[in-house]
Amino acid sequence: MKLVLAEPKYLKDSISIISDLVTDVNINVDKDKLELIATDPANVAMVNFKLLSSAFIEYSVDKLTQFAINLDSLKQVLRRAKPTDTVEISLDNENNKLRLTLKGDSKRTFNIALLQSENEEQKLPKLNFPLTIVTKTSYLDEAIEDAGIIGESVSLVTDKKGFIITSEGTTSNAKVEIPSDDKTKISIDTENKVKSKYSIEYLKKMIKASKLAEDVSIQFAEDYPLKLDYLIKDKLALSFILAPRVNND
Repeated sequence: MKLVLAEPKYLKDSISIISDLVTDVNINVDKDKLELIATDPANVAMVNFKLLSSAFIEYSVDKLTQFAINLDSLKQVLRRAKPTDTVEISLDNENNKLRLTLKGDSKRTFNIALLQSENEEQKLPKLNFPLTIVTKTSYLDEAIEDAGIIGESVSLVTDKKGFIITSEGTTSNAKVEIPSDDKTKISIDTENKVKSKYSIEYLKKMIKASKLAEDVSIQFAEDYPLKLDYLIKDKLALSFILAPRVNND
């Protein structure tokens, strides 16, 4: 396995974001992509990251390869990658290490110890949503930050006219309204409003993915998981699934 990435930010930023939710992960590399699927320790959130083969300037994979690694260790090395560096990724099977070579003004090589792979394979749940909102990442970021001033959870409400984010504290409340327009597309298959509540703490970690993409796809249903998708065409896909909060909190 030999992967060479000319734009390290795609891996660097993604791993930094994901490491806020999960620590030890299995990474699968096949002929099409590098992928990880992981659940946070509290079993509240799930992340799915795909870095496509087309994002690399060299992508040599003979067979499906799986390895387990600590994301904090990987993040520390990737932090050393400059925007103009190329990052070469390979496996040292003999010493059970992941090798990262950063090439720019100098050549720097890091060997990160691999972990024992988890036997249980993580699988994404099959979810069906009555609505999809595609909006600017900046809109969602600002709404979550605004709501976070007031409470620990946020209610998402949507109908055909718009998308509303609300939060309530002991004595205060906040409401952000995002109308359906050319920058916010809402597809919904019900005439009724759809409402559900989620943790702001987790959402603040997830919306950091806005540094990767200009748009975000938002899907949810009443008392049902929330799904956020951040995509860069022909490069990567970073998705989050978040369990709903109960209404009596």
